[in-house]
Amino acid sequence: MDNPFDYASIADFKEELLTNGPVSAAAKIHDYLDQQDNIPLNIGITGESGSGKSTFVNAFRGIDNRDEGAAPTGCVETTLEATPYPHPNYPNVTLWDLPGIGTPNFSASEYLQSVEFEMFDFFIIISADRFRENDVKLVQEIQRMQKKFYFVRSKIDHNLRDEEDSQRDFTTQKGLLNKSGTTAFKVFKNKVSSLIKSSIC
Repeated sequence: MDNPFDYASIADFKEELLTNGPVSAAAKIHDYLDQQDNIPLNIGITGESGSGKSTFVNAFRGIDNRDEGAAPTGCVETTLEATPYPHPNYPNVTLWDLPGIGTPNFSASEYLQSVEFEMFDFFIIISADRFRENDVKLVQEIQRMQKKFYFVRSKIDHNLRDEEDSQRDFTTQKGLLNKSGTTAFKVFKNKVSSLIKSSIC
């Protein structure tokens, strides 16, 4: 993806303004912005099998899992190859539902080559329940390529339901705190940060 701070273009706009006036410069800026709106953006949705990647792809696109054109979801491995799903409102944005890492079909050691990570502009790593070793491997590879990534913690509702079933005095607020009173989000964030730091060193 192009650098959003394209200083060469800014110099061109300035030159156009000085040479041909504000109307011409405004037209040139408008053309440039139209081009920027049409730059393709390929987002890789990755993580372990069963973490909710396909459900995330559907939710991000604003469609139900049962709608026509939805990414298939299920209790068994449903994504066996990288599959593109264009965003309905932003046709230049494509979410790629990637196979899950760490299955017999996609072992961690072979995953990165078979999925062709280099073709994506950035990644969203879906992680259910806990941050795991395969998530660290994904982060290491993405960092090696000097690309951006975001973590999405999925299925927290399942975890809260399980806690509610196993505790008499359950409240959602208690369910989101660990024994020391730290929120589940902070615990997850701290674990992610420390694992990433240790993987870099």
